[in-house]
Amino acid sequence: MCPYCSADCIRYGKSNTGNTRFRCKSCKRTHVSSYVYRACHPSIPKNIASHIKEGCGIRSIARLLDISVSTVLRVILRTANRIKKPPVAIGKEYELDELRTYIITKCTPCWIVYAIRKDTREVVDFTVGNRTSNTLRSITEPLILSSVAKIYTDKLPHYKSLIPKGIHKITPYGTNHIERKNLTLRTHLKRLSRRTICFSRSAAMLTACLKIYFWG
Repeated sequence: MCPYCSADCIRYGKSNTGNTRFRCKSCKRTHVSSYVYRACHPSIPKNIASHIKEGCGIRSIARLLDISVSTVLRVILRTANRIKKPPVAIGKEYELDELRTYIITKCTPCWIVYAIRKDTREVVDFTVGNRTSNTLRSITEPLILSSVAKIYTDKLPHYKSLIPKGIHKITPYGTNHIERKNLTLRTHLKRLSRRTICFSRSAAMLTACLKIYFWG
C-alpha cells in the first residue's frame, strides 16, 4: 500500500541499498519497505511538524527522531514552502497585535505581527520584522483591501496612519483573543518562551516554524 495516498503498488526494481522498490499505481511515487536512513521515511515530515507544534526545539526533534539537525532544518523549510495561508474573509472582524522575540542573538529583538479572525480565532496572516510602519503595513493592507468590517488593535501609534478610522477600533477588550493567542504561542513554541535560552537563528526558520504551527 502506498504511504502517500494508500493506493495499490507494484514492484519497481531495487534501490541502491538492494531493497525492493515499489511504485504507486495512482500517484506514481516510489518507496521502499524499509529505509537505511530514517530521514527517508515518508512519515518524517509529519512527525517533525507534530514535534514543532509540541514545542520541541530543532536539536530535540533530531534526537527524538534519530536524524541529523541539518535534515530537520531542510524538511522544515521544504514543508513550510508548500503551505498556503488561508484567505481573508470579506466583512468579518479581525484583531491585530505584535509579539516580541529574538533572532540570531538576544541582543537583536524582532516582532511577529499577525492577525486573527475574531469569531474563529484563526490566524489569517503574519510577518516577521522590525516594529515599523512598513512591517505593519504588510498585514494591514491585505485586510483593508478585503473590505473587512473592523480591525481591533492596541494603542500603538503606527496603526492610526495605516488603518482608516471607519474600521479601526481601539477598545479596552478589543484584543482579548489575540492577547490570549500570544500566551498560547509562547507556551507551545519553545523559541518564543520568555526567560529561555532558545531563540531563532534566522528569520526564515522562524517564519517556517510559524507557518507549520498556524496552518500545517
